[in-house]
Amino acid sequence: MIRNALLACGVAMSYATQLDIPRLPFGYGELFLVLWIMLSIGRILAGGRLEATPALAKLAGFWLILTFTLGVGTIVGFLTTVLYLDPLLHDTIAYLLLVCVTCLVAAEPDAGVHLRRSAWWIIAIANACFVIQIGVGWGWIHQSGVDPWYWDRFRGWSENPNQLALYCALFGPLALHLATTTSSPWGRLLGLSCLVLTFYVGRLTKSDTYLYTSILTCLIFVALRVGTWLAAGGGNTSLLRQVALLLMVGFLPLAMSLTPYAFAEVSSVESFAKSLTKDKGGEATEETAALRLFLWDEALGKGGESGSLGLGPGPHLERPPIVDKQFLPRPFEAHSTVIDLYTQGGLIAVLALVWIVGSATLSAWRAKSDALLALLASTVVFGIPHLIIRHPIVWFVLTMALVAGTPQTIPATVRRWGN
Repeated sequence: MIRNALLACGVAMSYATQLDIPRLPFGYGELFLVLWIMLSIGRILAGGRLEATPALAKLAGFWLILTFTLGVGTIVGFLTTVLYLDPLLHDTIAYLLLVCVTCLVAAEPDAGVHLRRSAWWIIAIANACFVIQIGVGWGWIHQSGVDPWYWDRFRGWSENPNQLALYCALFGPLALHLATTTSSPWGRLLGLSCLVLTFYVGRLTKSDTYLYTSILTCLIFVALRVGTWLAAGGGNTSLLRQVALLLMVGFLPLAMSLTPYAFAEVSSVESFAKSLTKDKGGEATEETAALRLFLWDEALGKGGESGSLGLGPGPHLERPPIVDKQFLPRPFEAHSTVIDLYTQGGLIAVLALVWIVGSATLSAWRAKSDALLALLASTVVFGIPHLIIRHPIVWFVLTMALVAGTPQTIPATVRRWGN
């Protein structure tokens, strides 16, 4: 139980970069994860059992490929450009921490049970922290050294609002997954109540990506839920399922017949959509879009110049000149998981990431978990315009999906063949 709580604290508080630990170069999230790793290694040294699971084999394979590609990229980077040591070490340590956490979690006996218990701890700790951060943000609680607002956008304990938005985008579907797969009414109530508070905090960040991710995740979950509901009838399909199926079949011609009326309301719908975005779709949204496109183009150029081998861990772009961005750091990231990984580890690293995410999706599909699939969809959608591969919550989600739909141990025939 202690190890589950430590893992949950590390994952749930990894975004709290404003909370400094005196005389230590890392935050509370990293501290809790290191303590969990030490306890897990101590359990192994004391004679604790490990299991060779398919999830462990996939994670180990991914990290080996990524290590090789980042190593080659670092060599190319030293030979062709200027590498900054601090961000290189930062990313390397982050990847090393994630390797230890994911592989140790996947090698645990009954890993699925431990991950689920940790997930309950995560949403409970996350929402307790949200209550404190909201209190600080609205002035009800005083906390020295913390500025919860980035202009008019809520960032809580994070360095910027997008970090907090990412965790909200994943905490919400995670709470939904737990709520829809528990048999306890109290657990269902806890999961759904955590979902409401998480959505409220996510909207306070005014992240356009969070808004789009939430809408798409909701639509995907509803579609999967309806499909599961229709398939559950088997050969004895009830009248309600027959009616629902007829409505779905008739939706396309109905939508086509309403098209002329829909065009008349386009301006109203567009205005409503803009009202939900940052700055109501105005200058801030346009500036962000222009910055993203410029960075992506520059990053693809950098990756191409390396022969698609990458330039090693860390950011590799110069400060963008599109607008007055003198306060931005140097070097700069492309703010896209796939494109940033392309500049770091090249094409092979990107293919490895696609493979591990695809494997997690197939595992969740085999587990027949609609909310877990929606959680993976939320991860993918948010990762398109943001760099999220270094965040522990992302790898907790991927590991949870890999463990959910795969056998607990590798079959004996495979182990004998491997020997």
